[in-house]
Amino acid sequence: QLQLVLSGGGLVQPGGSLTLSCVLPASTLDDYAVGWFRQAPGKEHEAVACSTKSGTVARYADSVKGRFTVSKDRAANAVILQMNSLKPEDTGVYRCGAQFDNREDFCSMARLGYKGWGQGARVTVSS
Repeated sequence: QLQLVLSGGGLVQPGGSLTLSCVLPASTLDDYAVGWFRQAPGKEHEAVACSTKSGTVARYADSVKGRFTVSKDRAANAVILQMNSLKPEDTGVYRCGAQFDNREDFCSMARLGYKGWGQGARVTVSS
């Protein structure tokens, strides 16, 4: 069964940075599109970003565009979410999921279809 391992998160002041690492199963880094979602207490899940299996294309929610960046760390077999210029509204539990699709440019901002969520990483942006 597909399982992703998410690490990172923590407490940071507004304007600070955090990095989340979503480790995929061995030798599958180029096999799945990866989606990032977050949820604040009492609120619905929100799509943050997604990347194609090749890593050549990434999409971002308007709320994080220009501040968050998705990349691949091949040495760690991980998809990385770099979060800069963090705002209090970025606070929440972040999760990553993987989705198989044969299309090279597939990248979905909808939760349906993603699997292997695992546990979330809590991000708190506060003074």
